[in-house]
Amino acid sequence: MPLPKLPTRMGTMVSASTSDAVAEAPKVESPVTRSGSAARKTAVKSAAKPAAKRQAPARATAIAPVIPEPPTLSVVALKTEKKTRLPVSKRKLFVLDTNVLLHDSNSLFKFEEHDIFLPMMVLEELDHQKKGMSEVARNARQVSRFLDGLVSDTTKLDKGVQLDALGNQEALGNLHFQTSALHSQLPIELPLGKADNAILNVVHALQLAHPKREVILVSKDINMRLKALSLSLPAEDYLNDHVLDDSDLLYDGVMPLPENFWVKHGKDVESWQQGGTTFYRVTGPLCSEFIVNEFVYFDGDLPLQAQVKEVNGRSAVLATLRDYSHGKNNVWGITARNREQNFALNLLMNPECDFVSLLGQAGTGKTLLALASALTQTLETKRYNEIIITRATVPVGDDIGFLPGTEEEKMLPWMGALEDNLEVLHLGASSNDMGGIGGQDWSKNSTMELIRSRIKVKSLNFMRGRTFLNKFLIIDEAQNLTPKQMKTLVTRAGPGTKIVCLGNIAQIDTPYLTEGSSGLTYVVDRFKGWPHSGHITLQRGERSRLADYASEAL
Repeated sequence: MPLPKLPTRMGTMVSASTSDAVAEAPKVESPVTRSGSAARKTAVKSAAKPAAKRQAPARATAIAPVIPEPPTLSVVALKTEKKTRLPVSKRKLFVLDTNVLLHDSNSLFKFEEHDIFLPMMVLEELDHQKKGMSEVARNARQVSRFLDGLVSDTTKLDKGVQLDALGNQEALGNLHFQTSALHSQLPIELPLGKADNAILNVVHALQLAHPKREVILVSKDINMRLKALSLSLPAEDYLNDHVLDDSDLLYDGVMPLPENFWVKHGKDVESWQQGGTTFYRVTGPLCSEFIVNEFVYFDGDLPLQAQVKEVNGRSAVLATLRDYSHGKNNVWGITARNREQNFALNLLMNPECDFVSLLGQAGTGKTLLALASALTQTLETKRYNEIIITRATVPVGDDIGFLPGTEEEKMLPWMGALEDNLEVLHLGASSNDMGGIGGQDWSKNSTMELIRSRIKVKSLNFMRGRTFLNKFLIIDEAQNLTPKQMKTLVTRAGPGTKIVCLGNIAQIDTPYLTEGSSGLTYVVDRFKGWPHSGHITLQRGERSRLADYASEAL
């Protein structure tokens, strides 16, 4: 049905308070195994699942420290939330592998009411990893500080220490250290002297010493978990850092409207114009599912491509988009080739959108669109005074070397995508153009010098403590960043700075990082619905017909 004519009286404008409001991030539960039907209700998986109790072999013996009952006060009233301490018999005993602590230094406090056991070999490995400036070394030092704070007021470690001693009120269990030798006979002979085998021996000994409790190994190492399962020892992955269980559930920033959209939402449509943009206020059942800054489209008799600007119950305000597929709206000579690219350019060119994330496979145009919009807003409209490009070098956080050269010269081998896209944008001279006397070559070299003066290539190693003012910051290969590293980068933004994160979560090279725990997945989920951020997942490859066919056939 056709849209109603514009009313003679101006409609209510989009509430400024709504556009300036910051959406509150959803609270994520701690990843402890939940009992009963409440298990796995949230998107974050539990660190361990209930394992079937197993009878210890009659021939096996174990010597283990006795884990005593907690104090007679079985119920502790917390100031913020009322939670109870479970009796020891109902608590699970999680044995943490070293890689869990190195992966997340706060993992000690993520098991709610359950207990944690640290073998002596884990402390030994932490000591070996504490030196250096890498993220692993920082986590090792932070874990050591946590452990020192927990045991500072304790003289006897054989009774364990409470995990909430440092103010972590969610952790209601106890922390136990290995204070004596643990001996057990494993069903399979394993080589001595290897750290993983020593930890498996501890798990088996604890299982025999506490047959009424669930003893579970938590490790990020797949082979370690496989060996544990082969020995009939329950083992689980540490999943607290997982934002989503399934990457297919990740927010893509686009919602196709059903065929009957105008039938159910076409009544009492209010429309007005402001700043060259047409706004529609629609009412219907689907409006409650909209997310602020999400793109919606309808390909029926009355086609529509719009962006959600406001959601209020069963009512929503939609704003029409600028058509960047038309040549007159080109961005540094680049036009959108598909619907998602048009959506992405509307986010990249919007001064009110401070944070943009673009996901997509190779060849979808992520870097090209980001660079074209950055050059336009830096050199033409003067909205930003500089373009800063960085990317996660793999391994992340390692030194870029002490060879001769500046920071930018050392980062250039990692920045091949920048050179390729500058060539596509016809901004750089080719390798054969050495500054000849021809006017065209001279113009190319002059333009290249101007572009180089406004583009800075930086390393992630030197981002701590910096503040960027009026900068256009592009973070390439963001899928290789951890959530903590992503937080460090995004919080560098000062007034007038725009941050664009690019990546493909199907190409993660960082150890122990998955699609669900990547920093790129983390920011896409946490920034969803904030009025000053936007996200688009690019679907179609536009590099070449050869590249498109290769991505499908190979």
